[in-house]
Amino acid sequence: MSCHVHVKPGFSLCITADIVVAANLTSYLLVHQTAALPTKSFTFTTPACRNVTQGTNQIVMNCADIDIITASFVPEGGEEINATGFNYQNEDEKVTLCFPSILQKGSGSLKIDFVGELNDKMKGFYRSKYMTPSGENRYAAVTQFEATDARRAFPCWDEPAIKATFDITLIVPKDRIALSNMNVVDRKPYPEDHSLVEVKFATTPIMSTYLVAFVIGEYDFVESQSSDGVTVRVYTPVGKAEQGKFALEVATKTLPFYKDYFSVPYPLPKIDLIAIADFAAGAMENWGLVTYRETALLIDPKNSCASSRQWVALVVGHELAHQWFGNLVTMEWWTHLWLNEGFASWIEYLCVDHCFPEYDIWTQFVSADYTRALDLDALDNSHPIEVDVGHPSEVDEIFDAISYSKGASVIRMLHNYIGDEEFRKGMNAYLLKFQHKNASTEDLWECLEQASGKPIAAVMNSWTKQMGFPIIVVDQEQHGSDRVLKISQKKFCASGPRNDENCPNWMVPISICTSEDPSCTKMKVLLDQPETTVNVTNIAPDHWIKINPGTVGFYRIQYSSAMLESLLPGIRDLTLLPVDRLGLQNDLFSLVRRHTLKCQVTQSCGSQWAFYTQMTWLLFSPVSRSGHLDALLRGLVLGKLGKAGHKGTLEEARRRFREHVEGKQILPADLRSPVYLTVLKHGDSTTLDTMLKLHKQADMQEEKNRIERVLGAIPAPDLIQRVLNFALSEEVRPQDTVSVIGGVAGSSKQGRKAAWKFVKDNWEELHNRYQGGFLISRLIKLTVDGFAIDKMAAEVKSFFESHHAPAAERTVQQCCENILLNAAWLKRDAEDIHQYLLQRKAPPV
Repeated sequence: MSCHVHVKPGFSLCITADIVVAANLTSYLLVHQTAALPTKSFTFTTPACRNVTQGTNQIVMNCADIDIITASFVPEGGEEINATGFNYQNEDEKVTLCFPSILQKGSGSLKIDFVGELNDKMKGFYRSKYMTPSGENRYAAVTQFEATDARRAFPCWDEPAIKATFDITLIVPKDRIALSNMNVVDRKPYPEDHSLVEVKFATTPIMSTYLVAFVIGEYDFVESQSSDGVTVRVYTPVGKAEQGKFALEVATKTLPFYKDYFSVPYPLPKIDLIAIADFAAGAMENWGLVTYRETALLIDPKNSCASSRQWVALVVGHELAHQWFGNLVTMEWWTHLWLNEGFASWIEYLCVDHCFPEYDIWTQFVSADYTRALDLDALDNSHPIEVDVGHPSEVDEIFDAISYSKGASVIRMLHNYIGDEEFRKGMNAYLLKFQHKNASTEDLWECLEQASGKPIAAVMNSWTKQMGFPIIVVDQEQHGSDRVLKISQKKFCASGPRNDENCPNWMVPISICTSEDPSCTKMKVLLDQPETTVNVTNIAPDHWIKINPGTVGFYRIQYSSAMLESLLPGIRDLTLLPVDRLGLQNDLFSLVRRHTLKCQVTQSCGSQWAFYTQMTWLLFSPVSRSGHLDALLRGLVLGKLGKAGHKGTLEEARRRFREHVEGKQILPADLRSPVYLTVLKHGDSTTLDTMLKLHKQADMQEEKNRIERVLGAIPAPDLIQRVLNFALSEEVRPQDTVSVIGGVAGSSKQGRKAAWKFVKDNWEELHNRYQGGFLISRLIKLTVDGFAIDKMAAEVKSFFESHHAPAAERTVQQCCENILLNAAWLKRDAEDIHQYLLQRKAPPV
């Protein structure tokens, strides 16, 4: 990332910027094509108002993959001064415009004409290939600027705190859709070429460069208005407008929810949500023009599964939250990225819970984001939520589970500590105070502290400025009708307890519930020291106590043996809520993994296996009244049974798969993933051929992705290699290659070895495709994180020492640490587990 505004003395911040996409770009890009083009370039004209506060003869701007043709500065009321040289600092992604004379103090206009690269790397200004309903390949022009790629589309000061208003004009073929952040104010024929039109958009609010967006292509749309009068459109591939209706429903519910929650209206007249064929991230919150992967926006009523509907609802909720938290008020610097992403990752669940209460979404938050963040943050190679950022590659590296999932988890804990009413008051004050400006983490704490009267900054600094989280150790004694709890905290490390005198402490909001009412918090305390004693009154000796009801606090708990034993009745009779049983199980699992507790498996699996054998038919045949959670559970259970080789499941899966392929009985969408997985896991070359044929025939990206994720289950080594080669073929979209390779690595030991070899053998191509983005980190993690042999950690480390991936350095370190932890665990407990399973081997069925 570039340094904070690096201009020679005297040049002030950008106030307005006019961006005109010239005709030669659109005629090159958007005219129908089926083959590679001889050139890939675009031209821009970018006049922008500037104010010189002190004389200077140099202007330094961010610039990458751009060749400047001419540049000039016109002082207000003066003569144009042409730049005489352009010095590029490619490594720092900057350019210096040199002028022959001093630019005097006062206002003026800077005009730059330049040519840029229209790339295939899904960042900056790039082309996205799509197929028309008639089967022809065409290209759309799309943008993806976060974090630091606006500089690949036009020279600018590409930092979040340097805001400007933007006047954007696009010159496009008259039969194409042209979209940008704001509404269209004028559309007229382009005088130099009557096959083109000039589309002018309204001036944007003052905003950061990373939020600028424009899209040119062929799309259909569905439209509605939210109850507060905002025009909402969902743009889909041509012929698929029906698939935009679910996202439209979510968006029109979400905008009024956020307006009410923040007590701040959505500030633009419209918002567009658009599905992009080639897109690296899940979605991007460009102000007024939100871009999505097709799988994060499109829902086919007949062919989309329950998990896809849930995913679309969450992603739409996430990106629309950014319209306030990130766009209206923007982080001051990338150190505060977590403010954007952590908050949106929390409130997306609040929004979905409001729109779809039947999803039980907060339990799923714990099983997904919360536990994922705990696992990563327990590593020695984790990082604080707030991390200093310098070079652009460091920005990409912090788009991870710490910024998103831990950020969301500590916001959830903070919301619970403050209370909803005071939290909303603080959020309203924050948004009003800093609207159209930039803010830091401390600014948010100040507003929430004033609203709640609680020491928010002191509490939250212990969670955002230091790495890791505590384990809360709890014991109890009964004193008459009172229960005395002894509570202490230590840093939780995945590698085991530490006896470090300088062990950090956290200010931990502790909630306590009892068996009298497990859903209600009986008592709250703030643990602000290494240990304390808490007296809970009126607790009968036979009643249990649980810490952290709702699994809201971001910490693990180690109960004494007696306390753990007392919780068993609440687990057996289900009076302990599902989210609390999940949190308890996950804590125990992590304590076993780090060898705090001995691995002791006590419950027989035989009866469950027999139960599932009898229930197979019912699992495959959902009743009409089954709900969203039933659909998710059914797919999970069938997938596990099928992968394990359960005879009844395998036979039924093969029968239904055969009927599906023959067109006799199409599989319900919720059953496709487990059925595909089952037949592939026990399949041969014919099975793989059939699956690849289904992939080729699929008209919906969700179905293609569903197949891609399970192809790696095929067992034969030669077929595994075919799947890996398929991952880099034209049949797989660039962003989805990672999922195919990851699916191979996650399916078996030999699949993991084959995937790692494939990544090494094809590293140059993979790195060139994904470098400087988060997909390279995801590829590495999915490929190697599951190894459990010491020597593999050394091999992975050695490979990346000679094959540098700057955006994934921390990911490599985390993977090597996880490999060593896996290996130690396997050595310690593998034999005990093996003997346990032998003793309880299920009878043949």
